[in-house]
Amino acid sequence: MPHWAIVVAHGDAESSRYYIHSELEGTESEALAALLNTVDASQKASRARSIKHQRRQVFRVSERSYFLRVMYRGYSSQAHFTLAELVADTHDDDLPDTVGGSTEGP
Repeated sequence: MPHWAIVVAHGDAESSRYYIHSELEGTESEALAALLNTVDASQKASRARSIKHQRRQVFRVSERSYFLRVMYRGYSSQAHFTLAELVADTHDDDLPDTVGGSTEGP
């Protein structure tokens, strides 16, 4: 079963911080649904008064990537959410050690 990570980048292009928000195993459609739920839940105002003054914009960058901008009374926050599939792992016998495939010599 494929292994996925929802990767989030916060900050400006020059000083972005990346972290893994969550990991899951499942089909691509299940992982995409989890990505959309994460984006939809991120930085939503919780009080009716705040909702009235908060503006959230979601931009689709690609099928697996969304950019979220939240603006609230002089405050602005951005986050880039990306769905990533695990394709190499040195501790998983089912996956290669490198992206290029085998680490064996010629």
